[in-house]
Amino acid sequence: MNRLNLHLVSDSTGETLEMIAKAALAQFDNPTVSRHFWPMVRSLQHLDRIVPELAAHPGLVFYTLVNPDTRTRLEEHCRMLGLPAVPVLDQVTAALEAQLGQAAQGRPGRQHMMDENYFKRVEAIQYTIAHDDGLAHEDWEEADILLVGVSRSSKTPTSIYLANRGYKVANIPLVVESPPPQTLYRLRHPLVVGLTTSPERLIQIRRNRLLSLNEATETAYVDNDKVKAELQFARRLFGDNGWPVIDVTRRSIEETAAAIIRLAQDRDRKPASEGGTGKPI
Repeated sequence: MNRLNLHLVSDSTGETLEMIAKAALAQFDNPTVSRHFWPMVRSLQHLDRIVPELAAHPGLVFYTLVNPDTRTRLEEHCRMLGLPAVPVLDQVTAALEAQLGQAAQGRPGRQHMMDENYFKRVEAIQYTIAHDDGLAHEDWEEADILLVGVSRSSKTPTSIYLANRGYKVANIPLVVESPPPQTLYRLRHPLVVGLTTSPERLIQIRRNRLLSLNEATETAYVDNDKVKAELQFARRLFGDNGWPVIDVTRRSIEETAAAIIRLAQDRDRKPASEGGTGKPI
C-alpha cells in the first residue's frame, strides 16, 4: 500500500503539475512513488498513445488538460482501466471563475507566455548570474536585493531562486581580512539582507565542500574559532547597518527566499525612513 504509480498528464510543460504532486507527496513518510510524466499532451492521438502505459502501470492519474475533448477522452480511458483521475486545478479555476465573474480561457500553457513578466525574469536571471560572489559592485544600485553573508551561507542558490521569481539579486561574501567595498554602504534602491547560520552547520557544509574538491579539511576555513569569529564579524556588520538578518540554519532555500520576498514586500509598503533591526528572523 506504500507503493504508487503516479501519472502526471499535462497539455503544457507539466511544471505546475509536478510542483503540486511534490508538495502533496511531501506530507507522507517515504512513499515509494514511480512518476510517469506525460507533458505536452494536446491531441487525442497523443493521448491514445500513452494509454497502454497507463494500463501497464496502473495507479493514480493527475492531470491538467484544458481542452474538453482531450479531458473527456482521458477520463473515459481511466474509467475503463479503473484508475482514479484527479483534475488538480479544477477547484481553483472554478473558485476564480466565481469570484472574477468570467470563464477561464482554456488555453494550455498561458502561464509560460513570453510576456513582460517573462522577459523581466530573464533579465533578473542574467543580472544575478553576472553579480554573483561580489562581482560588478559598481552596478549594485540596480539590484532589487543584495544578500550579504560569510562563505557557504546559501547566498548563491538563494539568489538564483529569487531571480527565477523576477528579482535582480547581487550577493557578496564577507571576509574578515577583506572588508566589503564602500559601495555597499551607499546603496539606496536594493534591500540589503544579511544571511547567518550556526557555526556547527557552517563547518559541516564547508567540510563537505572541501571533500568534494579533494582538498584538506583541516584548515582555517573550518576551524571552529575562526568560523565563530567570521559569524560574529558578520553579525556586527548587519547590526551596525540595520540590515534585516535571516538565520538559514534550519531553512531550505525556498523558505529563505520566501522570508526575503516578504521583507521586500513589507519594505515597499513602508516609508523609506524605516529600516531593519539587525536581528535574525
